Amino acid sequence: MTEQKSTQASQSAVVPMTIVAILFFILGFATWLNGSLMPYLQQILRLTPFQASLILFSFYIAVTFTGIPSAMIVKKVGYKNGMALGMGTMMLAGLLFIPAAKTQVFALFLFAQLVMGTGQTLLQTAVNPYVVRIGPEESAAVRVSIMGILNKGAGIFAPMVFTALIVSNFTGLVGQELSQENINDMANSLVLPYLGMALFMGCLALAVKFSPLPELEDGEQHESGKGDVKAVLAHPSLVLGVVAIFLYVAVEVIAGDTIGAYALSLGIGNYSVMTSYTMACMVIGYILGILLIPRVISQQTALSASAVLGFVLVLALTMVDRDSAIIANAILVPFGASALPDTVMLLALCGFANAVVWPAVWPLALSGLGRLTSVGSGLLVMGIAGGAFGPVLYSLASGSSGAADGQQQGYLVMLPCYLYILFYALKGHKMTRWKNSATSTAAADQS
Repeated sequence: MTEQKSTQASQSAVVPMTIVAILFFILGFATWLNGSLMPYLQQILRLTPFQASLILFSFYIAVTFTGIPSAMIVKKVGYKNGMALGMGTMMLAGLLFIPAAKTQVFALFLFAQLVMGTGQTLLQTAVNPYVVRIGPEESAAVRVSIMGILNKGAGIFAPMVFTALIVSNFTGLVGQELSQENINDMANSLVLPYLGMALFMGCLALAVKFSPLPELEDGEQHESGKGDVKAVLAHPSLVLGVVAIFLYVAVEVIAGDTIGAYALSLGIGNYSVMTSYTMACMVIGYILGILLIPRVISQQTALSASAVLGFVLVLALTMVDRDSAIIANAILVPFGASALPDTVMLLALCGFANAVVWPAVWPLALSGLGRLTSVGSGLLVMGIAGGAFGPVLYSLASGSSGAADGQQQGYLVMLPCYLYILFYALKGHKMTRWKNSATSTAAADQS
C-alpha cells in the first residue's frame, strides 16, 4: 500500500516538474541571451565598452531592487499566479524591445532590460520553491541539479538561436564602417524575434495560469525582523559567503556575457555565438560536480580547485598572444569546429571553473544558521547583483576605445575575485565569529 502511494505521488509530480523544467529553461534562455545582445547593440548604437556594460547592469540590478517586492507579491497571489505574472512581465519586456529597435534609443533598450530582469526575479521567486517542495525531500538535490543543468544548457542554445534569426544576415559587416541603412536593417531585424518571444511568453503565462500546477501551501513561518538581520550578520561565514556569491556572479557574467564583445573586437564574424562555448564548459563542470561531489571530493576542495583554475585561466588569458590558436586547434578542430583564438577559448573555459562555485558556497554559508537560514538565503540571493557590477568594472578596466588589447587586459579584474573565493574555501567558511567579537568576549571573561 505504501509503495502504491509512493508511485502515485511520483506520477502526480511529473506534470508540475515538466512545467517547472520548461520555466527554468526559459529563465536560462532569457538570461544568457544578453551575451549575444550586448555586442550586437554595441555595433548598432556605436556604444563604448562602458555603455555596453550598462545593458547587463540594467538586467542584473533588478534583482537588488525587486527581490523583496517579488517575495511579497508571491506571498499575496500564490506561487502559480506569481509564475504567470513573472512570465507576463517578461512578455512586456519583449514588447518594449520593439519601440527600442525602431527608435534606436539606448535608454529604451536599458528600460526593456530592466523590465526583463524584474520579470525574471519574480518568476525565480515563485518557481524555485517548487523544485524543493514538489517532490520527496530526499531527492530534492537531484531535482535542483537537473534544473541547474537546464538553466545553463539554455545558455548554449540562446546564442545559437539569436545568431540564426538575427546576426547571420550581417556577419559580413563585422569590422566594417556601418552606414545608416546598415544600422536600420540590423535594428529592424530585432523586431520580429522579440515580438515572437513576447507572444510565446504570453502564451506560456496563460498556460501556467490555467495549468494543473498545484498551489504550494506555506506552513507556519517565522516573521523575520531587524533583530534577525542583525543576528545573521554576526555569522562571518554567511557574510563572507554573500561577498563570495557577489564576486562569483561577477566573474560568471563577465565570462559568459562579455566574450561576444571581446570576439567582436577581434573581428570574429560569429561573435554572437561565443556565449555558447562558455555555457557548454559550464554544463560540463556542472555534471562533473554532480558526479564527484561529495563521492570523490568535498565541497571545500572543489571550491578551492575552481578558484585556482579560474585564476590560472584568467592569468593565461591576459598573457598569451591574441593570434595564437593552439588550444582551439587541439580542442575544436578535431570535432570539425572552426579554430578560435586562445584568449577566447581560455575565457570560455572559465565557465568550467565557475560551475561548482554557486552550489558549493550556498551550503557552506548557510551551515549552522538554524532558524536564520531563510534570512541568510535572502542575503545570498542579493549577491546576484554582482552580475550588474562585474561587467561595469571590466569595461572601465578595458578603456574607452574598445580595442582588443584593452579588453584582453580588462579581464585582470577577475583575478582578485578568484583569490577571494579561494580565501572563502580555505578559511572564510570556517569562521564562526568576528575577531572583534572574540576579543570582546575574551576581555569580558578575564574581567
